[in-house]
This record gives sequence, C-alpha cells and structure tokens, in this order.
Amino acid sequence: MFGLVIFLNIAPTLGGGRARKASPYTAELVVRADQPKGKINRNIYGQFAEHLGRGIYDGIWVGENSPIPNTRGIRNDVIAALKKLNVPVLRWPGGCFADEYHWRDGIGPRDKRPQGINASWGGVAETNAFGTHEFMDLCEMIGADAYLSGNVGTGSPQEMMDWIAYITSDSNSELANLRRKNGREKPWKLPYFAIGNETWGCGGNMRPEYYADEFRRDATFIKDYSGNHIQKIASGSHDNEYKWTDILMAQAAGQMQGLSLHYYTVPTANWDKKGSATDFDESQWHATMIQAQRLDEFIQKHSAIMDNYDPGKRVGLIVDEWGTWYDTAPGRNMGTLYQQNTIRDAIVAGLNFNIFQQHADRVQMANIAQMVNVLQSMILTDKDKIVLTPTYYVFEMYKVHQGATVIPIELAAPEYKFGAASIPSLSATASRDSSGKLHVSIVNLDPNREAEVSTKLAGVAGKNISGRVLTAPAMNSMNTFESPQQIAPVAFTGFKMKGGNLMLSLPSKSVVVLEIE
Repeated sequence: MFGLVIFLNIAPTLGGGRARKASPYTAELVVRADQPKGKINRNIYGQFAEHLGRGIYDGIWVGENSPIPNTRGIRNDVIAALKKLNVPVLRWPGGCFADEYHWRDGIGPRDKRPQGINASWGGVAETNAFGTHEFMDLCEMIGADAYLSGNVGTGSPQEMMDWIAYITSDSNSELANLRRKNGREKPWKLPYFAIGNETWGCGGNMRPEYYADEFRRDATFIKDYSGNHIQKIASGSHDNEYKWTDILMAQAAGQMQGLSLHYYTVPTANWDKKGSATDFDESQWHATMIQAQRLDEFIQKHSAIMDNYDPGKRVGLIVDEWGTWYDTAPGRNMGTLYQQNTIRDAIVAGLNFNIFQQHADRVQMANIAQMVNVLQSMILTDKDKIVLTPTYYVFEMYKVHQGATVIPIELAAPEYKFGAASIPSLSATASRDSSGKLHVSIVNLDPNREAEVSTKLAGVAGKNISGRVLTAPAMNSMNTFESPQQIAPVAFTGFKMKGGNLMLSLPSKSVVVLEIE
C-alpha cells in the first residue's frame, strides 16, 4: 500500500486554496485522426471496493431493513450514480483485507454468518453481511464485471478453487448445490481473479522468487467451469520496484494473463504526514501533480521489462490500485482512510486517465482506490445523504473513451513551474468511438493560468464540435453535503475555428472533453 515519493523543496505560496493570477499561456496540439492505433480497454475505468472504513458498510451496504432506500440491502442512490459511469469492472474484497478473508464466512443466512475482526483496517468488527452473493448482486446491478482477489496470505489453493467452483459451476456438485441452496440457481460469470494482493507487503512479505512459485502453484488450481473463462492476475510490483516485475515475468509469465502495479499519488515524502486533502497551498498542489505524473515513468519502465518476456503483449499491466492518498480527515478514525475530494483530485484523475490511454497497448485494467468513502472516492455518504465528488465527474466525462480506438496526438506546451520544480502544464489524449465520433480530453494542470491551445485536426473535418468542462474557483473547491453541486461539468464554449485550426481557451485547473465530428 505504500509508494515512492520525492521530496520537493519549493517555496510557499498563498494558502486557503487560492492561486496567484497570471496571464494565459499558449500551446499547440495536433490530433492525428488519420493515424488510428489500438483499442482502449474499457477496464481502465474500473473501480475498487475494499472492506475498509465505510467503503462497504454504510457506503454500499445498508441492509434490507434500513430506512435508507435500497435494493436487497444495497443503496439505491449509490447504484444509480454508479450506473451512470458505465463501470466496466469492480475489484473486491481487497486490498490487504483480501488476504485475511475467507469466503465461506460471507455466504448463507446473514444471521448465521460468523462475526469477525478486520485486522487489516482498525480492528473493527466485520459482520460478513456483505459477501459473495451481495458482491455479485452489486456487479449485476451496475453492469460491471467481477474481479476477485484471492486469499494467498492466510488461505489455500483449495479455498480459492472451491470459491471459483461455488461461483461459476453449473454442475451437480456439492459447491454448486450449496450456491443454489443459498439463493442463486444459475452460476455467475467471473472474468478476473487475482492470486493474492501486495504479496511483497501486507499479503505475506514474500520475496519475488517465493511468490513466483506460489503463483505458479495456485494458478494451476484456478479452473474454468461451465463455459466461464478466468484471466489470472499475478500480484505485481509498486512504484519503481522493477526487480519484482522482472522476476515474476521471468518465472511465471506463462501462467498469467495480467500483472498488477500499485501506485498512490502522495504529495510529501512522509507517509505519516501526507498532507491535508483540503487545506493546502500551491506548493502542495504542484507537488501532487509532480507525483501523479510519475505514474507515466513507472508504466513505461515496467512495460519495458514485460516486453522482454512478452513482446506480443499477451500479459496485461493491471494498475488495480491508484489514486491520491492524503491524511485521514480530521475527527475520523485513522483506519478508515476517509478523505474529501477537491478539484485537485479531478485533475489527477484526468492526468492518470491520459497516461493509461497513452499506454493502451499494455495497460489493460485500472481500478481507482476506492469507490465510496475511502481515499479518492467517487461518492461520499452520510446516513441518507450522498455527494458526488469531482473525481466522479471525471469518470463520467471520460466514459466516451471506453473501448474506443486510440488516436495519436502531439502536444507542445510550456512547463508549469513552481520553485525549482516543473511539470508539463497540459496533458491530452484522444480516441474515436464506434460511431466515428472523435473525443479529445485535455487537462490543464496549472491552477493559475488559462491555456490558449491551437489545435490541428488531421483526418477529421471538425464541422460539429461540442464539449464539457470541469473546473472550480479555488484549488481546494469541493462538493460537500451542505453544498453538493459546487463542482460539476458544464457546457464548454471556449472554442472557435480560425485559419483551419481549432482554437481552444481552457480555464486554469480544468478538465475538458471535446466531441468532434
């Protein structure tokens, strides 16, 4: 769960989320619609829900007898919000929690399920009210594929094999009949199964050589039943730990279809004091962008190692934990990892999506941490109230890229400098969907300056253009339960055709998605 961070010695600036005013800067963008490339896997817009804090209980599950409107115990408001995102895949039950989770505790009548302790996150009670049936029900409600993390740390190959048979087998076996007894006649589809989580850390503190053997053994017993086909995902590296990737690919690539990578954007060099999610100045904004951009470097270098063993790119890079991580909100239990979500987080989300899409040949899935009430979440809940975060709206805006064809771009923009450090001021990506519509997404990382972007469209007429923009008045603007609509996308009108080029005027600290025909 821990990542690499770089300490930046940069000067202070205005506090309270305010940024200094400055003149617009200019940039040039070329969109090569005449040179289409590969497909963007829709799974890079995946979600992650761990038994952690109020991510599951209160955030998703309230129980069938709750006064909060629900469908079979799952919050209706959360279901409705997630359906609008076209969530492609949902990872569960962890995270670190996965390697202490025993699936049989979460099936059968809820009043008969054993009560446990969540030893990974705060030592709180785990009721097991939300288990396999509830998770698979949630996936069906929101239209997402299921991605399970198996228990390597405290489990066994037999336990994982039985879990998969329980879920996917249509036979007359004891496990399939147990599922039927518990209320599900037909088997579910299970496309993705991870063999362990962070086995280099909370999943067992293993050496890569040891885990490679564990993976090879366990993968042997991950079976396909009744027409279901499982892609086996190995517990991969984090940040710049390249040795792990090298050894796993060398020793176990033949048994895997995916290899995970974890990276969290942390503004500081101190995991015990990561900084506030809402009370920060421009130095911390800039440090956050620097750290977010490092994901591109890590993906490139891990991909290069994978290319040595898998030049055909059969094994996908699965970035199944990513997002911002700050100090827990004041007054909250440290083990809940509850943090607010500002326009800063929306900018990080857009930047990361652009990075994933630029590496669409290798990145086949990504799962933000996490879906509700934990870290960089889509949704915050408080009893019967719900708030959609700025990050939620970036997911909603970018869903046009799901399954689309990559369109190459060329971007020339000045650096966004603060103190001695700098980062590109703009990030962009483009794709063409199945109906032929071109979508261009541009993120302005500069919190002070507007961007004037001269855009050349190669291979598209650009007769019909529309767009949406997400921005905010201050660096720490956010949606709250008292004011839930402070930040939301609006129509983007800052464009015009001039001399055959599309001229764009992008607000500071903004995410813009254009649709061009």
